[in-house]
Amino acid sequence: MALLEIERIDASYGHVRALRGVSLRVEQGEIVALIGSNGAGKTTTLRTVSGLVRPSGGRIVFGGRDITRTRPSDIVKLGIGHAPEGRRLFPRLTVYDNLLMGAFTRRDRAGIEEDLERVYTLFPRIRERRTQIAGTLSGGEQQMLAVGRALMARPRLLMLDEPSLGLAPLLQDTIFRTLVEINAQGIPVLLVEQNANRALEIAHRAYVLETGSIVMEGTGQELLASEEVQRAYLGM
Repeated sequence: MALLEIERIDASYGHVRALRGVSLRVEQGEIVALIGSNGAGKTTTLRTVSGLVRPSGGRIVFGGRDITRTRPSDIVKLGIGHAPEGRRLFPRLTVYDNLLMGAFTRRDRAGIEEDLERVYTLFPRIRERRTQIAGTLSGGEQQMLAVGRALMARPRLLMLDEPSLGLAPLLQDTIFRTLVEINAQGIPVLLVEQNANRALEIAHRAYVLETGSIVMEGTGQELLASEEVQRAYLGM
């Protein structure tokens, strides 16, 4: 059984249909990429899994449990961490306090301290900036903090929405390298990423979303080699 199964999900914003029968799965140990053009429905897919968008059809199963109608706060408690597009930090709080906000559902103080150290090891820059106000960080540092905050919930699945958006190439390298390291530590990743080439390079499997529908799926390497994907998303 897959860790996450999305089964023929429909979702709308008012009269605008954003998702049309979307189905995908994430297995234990995988990085799964979801690629597509702007407005294809990638962000909506993650927001639906997180409970922030209520689907009008289909169902979402996580760890064998139907979470289609589950509240967002309870979905976090079940083990889904979500680093949203735009980072959505608390800009007037310190880096340290932002990380603690990621652990707001937890009461295991020793475990929280252990995970703080883990985040600092993954992102040494965040350790250096831990007393700094989050809103004064650079874009790359804010993205590292957003990922670190999601990890503080000790997720069974980490969902990331455009983690490399707006970052310089060197910082993009850092983010993608860290995602591989996080996955190697046992955390499955569902990755939405505009940089399709980099996403497919690290993905075990991937899906292509167009106008709210899955139109192609395969391993990361299969989609990298696809002429259709190369023309549409890789600039070849």
